[in-house]
Amino acid sequence: MQTPLKIAVVGSGLVGSLLAIYLKRAGHTVDVYDRSPDIRKIQFSGRSINLAMSHRGWRALDEVGLGDEIRKLAIPLEKRAIHLVGQPLAYQYYGKEGESIYSISRGLLNRKMVSLAEAEGVNFFFESRVWDVSLETATLHTGETERGAWTDLDYDMVFGADGAFSRVRHRMQRQNRFNYSQEFLNMGYKELNIPANADGTHKLDKNSFHIWPRQDFMLIAMPNMDGSFTCTLFMPFEGEKSFESLKDKETLEQFFATHFPSTVDVIPNLVEDFFKNPTSTLVTMKCFPWTFQDKVALIGDACHAIVPFYGHGMNAGFEDITILSQMMEQYGDDWTTIFKEYEKSRKPNADAIAELSYRNFLEMSSKTADDKFHLQKKIEKRFSEKYPDKWLPLYSRVTFSYRPYSEALAIGDRQKAIMDEVMRMEGIENNWDKPIVDARILELLEQ
Repeated sequence: MQTPLKIAVVGSGLVGSLLAIYLKRAGHTVDVYDRSPDIRKIQFSGRSINLAMSHRGWRALDEVGLGDEIRKLAIPLEKRAIHLVGQPLAYQYYGKEGESIYSISRGLLNRKMVSLAEAEGVNFFFESRVWDVSLETATLHTGETERGAWTDLDYDMVFGADGAFSRVRHRMQRQNRFNYSQEFLNMGYKELNIPANADGTHKLDKNSFHIWPRQDFMLIAMPNMDGSFTCTLFMPFEGEKSFESLKDKETLEQFFATHFPSTVDVIPNLVEDFFKNPTSTLVTMKCFPWTFQDKVALIGDACHAIVPFYGHGMNAGFEDITILSQMMEQYGDDWTTIFKEYEKSRKPNADAIAELSYRNFLEMSSKTADDKFHLQKKIEKRFSEKYPDKWLPLYSRVTFSYRPYSEALAIGDRQKAIMDEVMRMEGIENNWDKPIVDARILELLEQ
């Protein structure tokens, strides 16, 4: 337990709610502010991508005894199911036997996290707009409008967990020597839905992450507990095959019939969902520093928003909390040191998962449909099973381990260079499982 402080968390999303539980368990008074209504009282749909919980996220939940409660909301996904036009369904397993990522509805999880935090004694203030924060005094400024009367709320400390367009970070950006960048992809995403069968079962294999890879665009589907799938269409905003080009019912239906024929019978509300749901943007945001003295700190998307193609936005945010908690245990009441060590530890790893996430779009949209890529993965899997101390595939290092993201990026680059050499071996298609290939990989690892 630390010396009790009065702490405000801005943002009641997944990271804000879990952080509030950790802070409450450490003995603090915790108030959470969010400009939105209580998520437990509203319909949540229309702009979401299902979450993929993996080792790092589970660790943060398990350390406060909440993992088993959340596992009740999750469906294990052991493999990718690749849907190609005119070809049979193909499967790619993620890791070793028993290793899975877990599909969870964002809305379902967020509701549960708020309720769990409330049960711990955390105070929530919904529909409360934080317009600014005084960094030196950890004072929040709330009000109905940005230019109207504000109420000042004094705290010992403030955490900004208010997402990629954080108001807390907006204030920190106005300091000298604060670095900030944001980069939008030229593609967006739109939520669609595959409803359950009449008996409540899933229309597609429920333990697969379904991908329809089409190079410049793709469709994914992840299962929900009620038998439905949340689908996400990723496409460029403009161009020949883009959101801009799908302007009416006929064009949309023809596009799906041509490029996603296996979905025609399972997405009955395609037209309604497509034109009703918003087209959302994809942004990578980086900044530094993440903290101000011992008063204010950013966490989660507020300091490192990433694109969703590795499924690690939530996992990275939850790992922020794990590292912060370790620093709290190590340094006691020395919050200046806690904050400095927290941002020093997390910044390189946040940058690394941002890069890995961007690269993984190329893998998901193009390479999953490529025969040479499949062969390369088979070689890597076979070699790693034979020499587990010498080779852990990049995906497993990111998703099924707790090793730093920055280490995964560096080792992944080295492994890619080795596999590029291996794939150039004469007759690799016929000799991929022969001792000569093992010998070549071992040789390259020694260099």
